[in-house]
Amino acid sequence: MKRKATIQDEAPKAKTLYTIKLDSSKLDKVGAICSARMWDAHEVAYARFAYKGPKVNVVGYESGKLVVQGKGTEDFIINTLEPEVTGEAVFGYDEVLHPEWFEAHAGLDESGKGDFFGPVISACVIASSEDIQTWIKAGIRDSKTISDKKIIEYDKLIRSSKRAVVMTVFCGMDRYNDLMARPRANLNRLLAWQHAKALEQALAVKSVPWGLLDQFSKKDLVSEYFAKPDFELRMRTKAEDDPAVAAASVVARAEFVRQMKHLSDLAGETLVKGAGAKVKEQAGAILQKLGPKRLREFAKLHFRTAYEVVAAAGMLDELPLKKPAAKVPFRRH
Repeated sequence: MKRKATIQDEAPKAKTLYTIKLDSSKLDKVGAICSARMWDAHEVAYARFAYKGPKVNVVGYESGKLVVQGKGTEDFIINTLEPEVTGEAVFGYDEVLHPEWFEAHAGLDESGKGDFFGPVISACVIASSEDIQTWIKAGIRDSKTISDKKIIEYDKLIRSSKRAVVMTVFCGMDRYNDLMARPRANLNRLLAWQHAKALEQALAVKSVPWGLLDQFSKKDLVSEYFAKPDFELRMRTKAEDDPAVAAASVVARAEFVRQMKHLSDLAGETLVKGAGAKVKEQAGAILQKLGPKRLREFAKLHFRTAYEVVAAAGMLDELPLKKPAAKVPFRRH
């Protein structure tokens, strides 16, 4: 029996209770901060101090244990327990604030979905706690915030991690265009199949109990191609805050960059990423230089851009493309 993916509407809710171990001097510093803010002091058995602040209770025990509780817990930890208090870099807080990040699990993401040129890459990364700590310290995050040069560096770091498993799945441009030309073809379903294959291949190397996918569709499509009853696949938007998903986004983007370099060499010019006006202009130039039949080697022919460029060149008889549906005008409500 297939196990359905868990679709989360948002990131996990903030935790409201944390326990941190501090040495005596650092514990006293936390107490001094609370006192300086004139928070209400009260007595707790075996405690060196106890304070009630806005939406948070802070208790420091003689054993060195600091307990922070309440809706304002995460804000207190991030904004009050500076590195000089805890003796840790900021990334060290993550293990307290987001313990699930450090569980052995899989992260999945993709790259190239919105680009006219180049393939769509699915990536799966299985990471251990040690991997996550190393990657966070190195600055690995959502690939959309990183330059392509740095992406390649991070990809090497991720792939060289001895405990990590890295898999990518994608179709060459000819195969991609063949699949997307079929009746009822759907890019999200193709992407779901690629994610399922990448996940299956990664789990065959290293088994973990759960994984997180950056959600790309309203419906759970991946479960239609993935069957593993003892594995929980979670999905939500903005999942790149999870370091394993961020690593997958980096790996997917790095592979996309490499494939774009290969296609650029074939085209004899550097292909432009994205789907803007410059891409459309370049597509027209490639059409004139190499002919309509070769456009499929570089571009996603189901994009509106392909039809518009080929039609404008008067070459639809040589490269028949389905006319896209009329654009729906944007309306403010």
